[in-house]
Amino acid sequence: MKEATTAAAVKATSKKKTVVFFGDSLTAGYGIDEKDAFPALTQKRIDDAGLGYTVVNAGISGETTAAGLRRIDWVLKQAVDVFILELGGNDALRGVDPEETYRNLSGIVASVQEKYPKAKILLAGMEAPPNLGNDYTVSFRNAFKRVSEEKQITLMPFLLDGVGGVAELNQEDRIHPTAKGHAIVAENLWKWVKAML
Repeated sequence: MKEATTAAAVKATSKKKTVVFFGDSLTAGYGIDEKDAFPALTQKRIDDAGLGYTVVNAGISGETTAAGLRRIDWVLKQAVDVFILELGGNDALRGVDPEETYRNLSGIVASVQEKYPKAKILLAGMEAPPNLGNDYTVSFRNAFKRVSEEKQITLMPFLLDGVGGVAELNQEDRIHPTAKGHAIVAENLWKWVKAML
């Protein structure tokens, strides 16, 4: 009887699906407790809703889309049911050519789709800082739009909507959200993630 119960428990655990947050310092929760970062807050929402998903925070501070493309195969060694791609902010801060950002994001998505064709993918859009000029801003924004359209994946237009540029919701560097900022990001993100679960 005990063996049967254990087998049932293992089977139930193996049925749990995975949500992978693949990103940079925003995903990693730079400057705050990881439990207050939006991936952990998303896990709480999932648990509260009684959905059988485990969130994996695969965020690394300082990551660019090029570094993400180099790292993606390693991350895909685990099963992926929902993949949230949050990269690009560091490209913009470094003034990386938006065409390169586009190619890298497209490559990451292609890798996920090839390895896990049934996985649902959400691309979290990012905005470039205004000091880079309007042409760069538009090209950078369009890189995300092009990837979402060509790869037929969902695009959340701007991850930091309502948080980016709001002093009291960001740390002293004016780049990374505070715990309160992460709570707003998680709230906005949940509308998109919930529809995919």
